[in-house]
Amino acid sequence: MKKQILKLSVDINSPKERVWDVLLQDETFREWTSVFHPGSYAESDWKEGGKALFKTPEGDGMVSKITVHRPAEVISFEHQGILKDGKEDFEDEEAQNWIGFTETYRISETNGQSRLSIEQDIGEEYLDQFKTLWEKALDKVKEISESRN
Repeated sequence: MKKQILKLSVDINSPKERVWDVLLQDETFREWTSVFHPGSYAESDWKEGGKALFKTPEGDGMVSKITVHRPAEVISFEHQGILKDGKEDFEDEEAQNWIGFTETYRISETNGQSRLSIEQDIGEEYLDQFKTLWEKALDKVKEISESRN
């Protein structure tokens, strides 16, 4: 899979700590990630060096390592494999296509206005699909963050 880098950002009228909470707290994580797959959720302690499992209700998803975590600033994941029917898989072709790809969320704040930026390594064939999905997801993070100030 030929790697591309997808970069998007959104300005949010909310403090960066609030946006950070929306990104990682279970209830709101489920809300904004539903644009990728309804019912999506994560299992993680969100600690640097720890594991993050990004799951669908069907038991599929991604196995990732948290490579950087500075709360309310940046969190970065390195994909290490996939989940298939609830089992971690690091060997098959689909897993191999994702291994080593990264996904990073950054937040900055100026005068109570936050900017959330995402950067994701993505296979060329998924670029347009994920660009559209991320635009919807960022709009959802903005909506949740601003409505719950």
